[in-house]
Parts: sequence; C-alpha cells; structure tokens
Amino acid sequence: MRVVHLLRKCNPVEWSGTETAVQRLFEGLRQHRVTPIVYCPRLAGRVAADPLIEAGFAVKRFKVWVPVWGIPAERKRQLVAVGGNLLSLDLVVSLWRERDIALIHTHTLGRLGAIASLVARRRRLPLVMTVHGGLLDLPDALRTCLHNPQPDGWEWGKLFGALLRSRQLLDHADAVVTCNGTEAALLREQNPGKRIVVQPHGVTTGLYRKDHRETAREAFPQTQGKRLLLAAGRLDPVKNQSWLIEQAPDIFRRHPDAMIVLAGPCTDEAYGRSLAQQIGRLGLEHGILRTGGLPASDPRLIGLFQLAEAVVLPSVSETFGLVILEAWAAGAPVIASRTSGALALIRNGENGWLFELEKPGTFHDAVDCALLHPALRARLAAAGSGMVSAEYDTTVLAGRMKRLYEELIEEKHALRHSA
Repeated sequence: MRVVHLLRKCNPVEWSGTETAVQRLFEGLRQHRVTPIVYCPRLAGRVAADPLIEAGFAVKRFKVWVPVWGIPAERKRQLVAVGGNLLSLDLVVSLWRERDIALIHTHTLGRLGAIASLVARRRRLPLVMTVHGGLLDLPDALRTCLHNPQPDGWEWGKLFGALLRSRQLLDHADAVVTCNGTEAALLREQNPGKRIVVQPHGVTTGLYRKDHRETAREAFPQTQGKRLLLAAGRLDPVKNQSWLIEQAPDIFRRHPDAMIVLAGPCTDEAYGRSLAQQIGRLGLEHGILRTGGLPASDPRLIGLFQLAEAVVLPSVSETFGLVILEAWAAGAPVIASRTSGALALIRNGENGWLFELEKPGTFHDAVDCALLHPALRARLAAAGSGMVSAEYDTTVLAGRMKRLYEELIEEKHALRHSA
C-alpha cells in the first residue's frame, strides 16, 4: 500500500515534535508494509542531512509561497518555519501525477490541506486529515490569536483559499485524526457523524535504551557537575520558555548546582532574541544552556534526556506532549503545566508532576521534589517508563493507522461499485 503524506513543513534545522511524530508513524507503517510517500515544502537552502531521507523514505518537495504582500522577510521566514497558511501551485500537479497511491493523508490544514483534498476528491481517493497543533482545544487567548491574527500585510491567498474551499477541509475528509481526546470530543460535538479517531503519538523505545549520557557531556561540557532541568521543544511563545526563565533565579537560589537546558530550534526569531535579552538581563548566562535544534534520534539529545533530573514543560498549550513520552522512555521524570496533553498522560504524584502557570509556587514545589527526593524521582520515572512500553509503542500504533486506511479504502471502493 502506497500512501501520500502531506506535511506543512519539514526542515531538519527546525525539527520539532510534529516532525518526530510523523517520522515515527512512517517507521511503524513500514513495519506493516505501508509505503509513505512524503510531500513537503521546498527548502530555501541546502541541508546537509534529512532524517527522513536517511531513514529510507521518499521525500518530494514542492515550491510554496507566503501569499501576503507587504510583510518583512523575517515575518515570511517565521510563517514558513511554523507552517503558516502557505500556497503551492505545483503541488496540485505533483499530487495528480503521483501513481499507484491508495490514499492521501494530510498533516496540514489551510490551503495546502485543501489542495490535498481537491486531488483526493478528483481521483476518488480516501482523505485522512490529522490535526497536530490543536484546532478547538486551545486556550482562549491562543485561539483568538490564531483565528484572528494581527493584519501585517495584504493576504492575496484568500482568493485561492476560497477557490480551494479550504474552510470545508474537515467536511471533505473521510476521517479526522487527533492525538488528543479533548480535541476529539470537541470535534465530534461540532461535526456529528464525522469519523473522528484518537491516535496518540508513539515512541521507539529502543532508541532510548542505549546510554548516551557521555555523548551529551562531551557535546555540552557546561553540563559537567550540574543537575539538569531539560526543556525540550522549539523556541516559541506557545512553549513558554520565557516563563521558565523568569523562574530561574528562584530555582538557582534553592538549588545552586541546577542548570536549565533549552533544547530546540528557534522558529520565531523575535522571540529567540527576547529570550537571549531576558537571560542577559537576569544575569543567567552561566545557568541556562541553549543547544539549538537537535533531531529526536540524535544521541546528544537522548543523552540530555538521560542526564536530566527532570524534564520541564511550561507550555501554554500542549495538545499531546510527545516530549513527555520521550522523557519517560529515557528514564526521566516530567514536570508539566496543566495543558490538555499533559493531563491526559500525567497523574500528579504518581508518574509525574503537574503545576499551574498562574501559581509558580506549585512549579517550585515540584522542582524541589524532583531534586531533593531521588527515590521519589526514580519511582515516578519508572511508572512513566512502564506506561510508554505498554501503551505507546510505535509499531502497535501504526498498525491501528493501517487498519483505518484499509477501512476507508474498502468503503471508497464500495461507493465506486455502487455508483
């Protein structure tokens, strides 16, 4: 079975949780004899290594535009980096010419997703749509920001969006996949009768069994003799690293040997600069380490997970929280803000700690528990590790996805026959 997967972005330099989730899905599908054909936007420059190509997957890139006049180059780069509502004309032709495919699976909404929907309808192929970043399950402030962005140019792409019927993408999809039960419930409420599937992300636990701690120490010698609090994720306001930096002085007063590690690419240049200024203003240059982007399978990143006394997620919104599973697979406990993704995985005090962003004291209490009580820390990490092995194995989850594909293909064939 050959299946097209359309990604909103795939830049090895800016590799983040979504790219990791889809790569692991591809690896699991390959075990079930499903061949992913990956379509993603063309990159502006040359990249030394592409994790998907290195893993043996076919990657086909298409040209995209930011269909907005009158915005600065930095803003355009940010929209591409976060997979904004881009436009591509050659994608239509490329998808139409792709031979011997059984299904199209789009991992993006907006105009690119609508192009996939158009081609699927014309070719009478099933269409699966995955919601990765949250559509309805978002904090009110973030939902307002995403749905009503500040005008900073004239968006000429709206005409193409109307022609492509991008707002009807969810209606056209044969199945909508989300990793979040709350998101699924909200989608079902607004779309009764639509096939909504909850499919959590998975982890290849074998990657985390080899000890890579020494590799991480060699790559980041600043960590020697430090007790690490690791925040893994792209540098972005939603990930809320600035809140963590504001808490850093109190952390270091309580735990002088602690170090905060920010591991992730910067997808918002202005936010990245503000973090650097914040670190300098607070005089925290020696207590906070920024590693830049590291692929999920990079031994340096795995080693940081294994070295961490705790993995910290101060996110404003987290629809799933793949990093929670990665931390558990590496044997690290997790301290997470009360987002819907974390609430679905963590039982406070049993396999991790939850805190409220509005009450920093709850965060510091969790950090104290992690750093001052090693037996408790180990017990919670072990509980999380057992949960990953039992419920979030990549191959098992990919088998569920293949069964969904088979059901949709069979239904589409039945409709053709009846027609």
